[in-house]
Amino acid sequence: MHELMNTNDQGHLTIGGLDTTYLAKKYGTPLFVYDVNKIRENARAFVDTFEHYGVKAQVAYASKAFSSIAMLQVAKQEKLSLDVVSQGELYTALQADFPVEKIHLHGNNKNVAELEMAVKYNIGCVVIDNFHEIELLKDILANYQTEMDVLLRVTPGIEAHTHDYILTGNEDSKFGFDLANGQAEEAFQRLQEIDTIHVKGLHCHIGSQIFETDGFIMAVRRLFDALAGWKKTYHYVPQVLNLGGGFGIRYTDEDQPLALDGYVEALVTEIKLQVDQLEMDFPEIWIEPGRAIVGNTAVTLYTIGSKKAIPGVRDYIAVDGGMTDNIRPALYQAKYEAVVANKVNMPPSTTASIAGKCCESGDMLIWDVPLPSVEPGDILAVFSTGAYGYSMSSHYNRFPKAAVVFVEDMQDKIVIQRETYQDVVKNDLSYE
Repeated sequence: MHELMNTNDQGHLTIGGLDTTYLAKKYGTPLFVYDVNKIRENARAFVDTFEHYGVKAQVAYASKAFSSIAMLQVAKQEKLSLDVVSQGELYTALQADFPVEKIHLHGNNKNVAELEMAVKYNIGCVVIDNFHEIELLKDILANYQTEMDVLLRVTPGIEAHTHDYILTGNEDSKFGFDLANGQAEEAFQRLQEIDTIHVKGLHCHIGSQIFETDGFIMAVRRLFDALAGWKKTYHYVPQVLNLGGGFGIRYTDEDQPLALDGYVEALVTEIKLQVDQLEMDFPEIWIEPGRAIVGNTAVTLYTIGSKKAIPGVRDYIAVDGGMTDNIRPALYQAKYEAVVANKVNMPPSTTASIAGKCCESGDMLIWDVPLPSVEPGDILAVFSTGAYGYSMSSHYNRFPKAAVVFVEDMQDKIVIQRETYQDVVKNDLSYE
């Protein structure tokens, strides 16, 4: 049973204590609904565990999972840092009045405008990803007559147990400098020659939806193998080690993630072993959970429309959203669970597949889910849609983007308005 699976006396699904059918009626569908208390609980699982071990750390919310002013305000309230990968994400952070010293800029192809924005607002850190941006950043810092802290992103050659499309830590990756072939050391040497750039430490990210700690432990060992040489050759000891994110969440019964504090415990334990062996100071640890903070905190509500039965083959149930608000099933066969929000306590009577309304045969949200008898107007609730749903949504077929509601302490508040058709065409220009 999903952790957000709660019902009221009417047998309706609730989130944050509120009836989801009430929310669907009030705000319309498709609708993303986030349980803010659950967001806070996830954030604190990371932060409190580092504090328990007495380890200095930054838990940087990976805003690509879901970025909005309201979301970043919650992250700020929970004393998180922030991982951004574009001017748009950085601009959103500034609009949320996020502390600039806790913002880290990522990206495998940072351009001059992005780096200038980072320097202009004096953000906390730039994560260096390639040789090109070293030169760009050097020139920008000279123009602004200032300095910048950086981390060096490296690929440790570790393959996480995840889908091929979201592997980022193996040697064949568009991200970072390879440790194995000397690229990382060459970049480190180049950075040491630039007085205005301060290499605070190393960064790596080994993948996504990771359900065990072995990959992280192996990555830590690879990093320290390199650092042992750098300590001997350059007398370099890192102030920071950023181990990225990728901590898995539960989408269906097939997923068996660890408790969030379990990942932190494994990282702290292994790093302590390594620093003791090398007689180094314990570095500040940074991590970048995104999905792990917001993924399991939201449901998407849809209104059920048409049905199609193919005897002996499959029953289809169509909803008023689809790949425009959740591209993940079409993009990499992601799996989800769902219930009929207004009939949660009714026993399943059929197995059906949930079709989106986009003009694509691949627009299928869920294959073969057990459901009670449904009628047009029923509300379907899909769980664990808090990450990479809204943030990857599109205007395909010119559908307006959905609304987003936060629920906390029995109060609901709209935090992203539903787009209008005027919003969809607002950048179009006439050719007449």
